[in-house]
Amino acid sequence: MDTERTSVPAVRPALVDACPALASGSAADAVAGVVPSYVAAPSSTDEVSALLRTAASFGLSVVPRGAGTGLGWGGPPRTCDLLVDMRVMNQVLEHAAGDLVARVQAGATIGQVAAVLAAAGQELALDVPAEATVGGVVATGTAGPRRFRYGAPRDLLIGITVVRADGVVARSGGKVVKNVAGYDLGKLFAGSQGTLGLITEATFRLHPLPAAVAFGPDERAGAVAAAAAAAGSPLVPSAVELDWPGGSQRPLRVGVLLEGTGPGVAERAKQMSELLAAPGGAVSASTVAVAETAPARWGVLPHSAIVVRVSFWLSSLRPVLDALAGAGAAAGIRPAVSGPAGAGALYACLDPGTSDADAVRFVTMLRDRVADALGSAAPRGGVAVLAAPPAVLAATWDKAVPGLALMRAVRDQFDPDHRMFPGRGAGPAGRPPIHGGGD
Repeated sequence: MDTERTSVPAVRPALVDACPALASGSAADAVAGVVPSYVAAPSSTDEVSALLRTAASFGLSVVPRGAGTGLGWGGPPRTCDLLVDMRVMNQVLEHAAGDLVARVQAGATIGQVAAVLAAAGQELALDVPAEATVGGVVATGTAGPRRFRYGAPRDLLIGITVVRADGVVARSGGKVVKNVAGYDLGKLFAGSQGTLGLITEATFRLHPLPAAVAFGPDERAGAVAAAAAAAGSPLVPSAVELDWPGGSQRPLRVGVLLEGTGPGVAERAKQMSELLAAPGGAVSASTVAVAETAPARWGVLPHSAIVVRVSFWLSSLRPVLDALAGAGAAAGIRPAVSGPAGAGALYACLDPGTSDADAVRFVTMLRDRVADALGSAAPRGGVAVLAAPPAVLAATWDKAVPGLALMRAVRDQFDPDHRMFPGRGAGPAGRPPIHGGGD
């Protein structure tokens, strides 16, 4: 104990040597109620490396932070000695417009990157909040409606720079689309939620900016048929998005996004409308509306204290919707449901006033009903609680997560002491922290 106490005063000067932009943590920096001892704002990969190397030497727990839009998705950190704020590292380092490739720092926001790319008529095809950072989007695996066509962040990554928990810098991939060397490192860090290390740079393949239309039917049976018809059509939709507001009798709607040149999109929109409104088709002509801009909800992340994700094959959409409605009715709640149904994912958001007991009852019943709906013939899919109060997370933790042992083994390799975001992800909490306070 005496040894630990005498080592603590040396923490601050050592961290300042690694990263001069260091401050004591405050309530404003809290992560899920956990106030960090220190907050650092590095300006380069070298500073991040020095910072994590120093943190490792003192056994400090580390939590990365971008804009914080997805920071609450998952369990809270058990400890947080050092919060690494990446927002200073916010530059578009390279934009090879001719190659449709861009290399950006992890702290750059999606809005900043979009503005730079738009000048060349290009985009990063991710429907996520403009204020979200690139590193945060990759680390959380956040993807919106256009995941149906373009995939998740991991599918657009062609290169990545990360700093391991011990401060070692690792790079993989390259700056051209055909270079896939080390691509698996990008896949590992995509969705890792800061538990394997810290992302400092990412290189993406880009797409030309398109024109777009959106339209939708408005009742459950028609919406299910519309989603299946749109997703399976040869008209190449970029997204098939579902929206089912909770707490009211508002109808379920489906939005379909078509992208491309102006004349081409106009003709495909006409054909898609005819396909869905044809006699015996998905919906009636009166329920199909066409617009040049997507609805306001498009690409907006669920904002709720309790967010539950359901994944499935598109062919199981109807029984999954029935399962959501049935579980909600049995638990006495009506969740708001939205998400990229065409890509086989939906998010159920519970009202902020939902009790922990009702939330646990809903998730438990939903798991049972979805498992029955998917059956043994459809092994892919399931129910995961992304955000919830600690009591709900503890009561609904699914010990049967596929690949859990493998995920833990990967974390053991990258962060043996489990100091990176302890308490989140597949690993155990790790060792007790050393708190430096405001020394």
